[in-house]
Amino acid sequence: MVTREIVIGAYSKAEARPAAMLVQVASRYDSSIYIEQSDKKVNAKSIMGVMTLEFLKGEKVTAIADGSDEAAAMDEIEKFLVG
Repeated sequence: MVTREIVIGAYSKAEARPAAMLVQVASRYDSSIYIEQSDKKVNAKSIMGVMTLEFLKGEKVTAIADGSDEAAAMDEIEKFLVG
């Protein structure tokens, strides 16, 4: 399992298009991928889950990846969120 704190830089809130793009990035990997924000923990492969998050530029979230390709998945998720 890989856990990483990430500072949001890519966009100001979880609007439909960026949320869908995040889900597409996460869905490329076999690993389970979750994003934690405050008291919420959502599956990064779920558009409905990601849409419940309110990403603000400069805010910290925690990403968790667990599986055979977890390192690559985490790198790609971080790259997307940081922008």
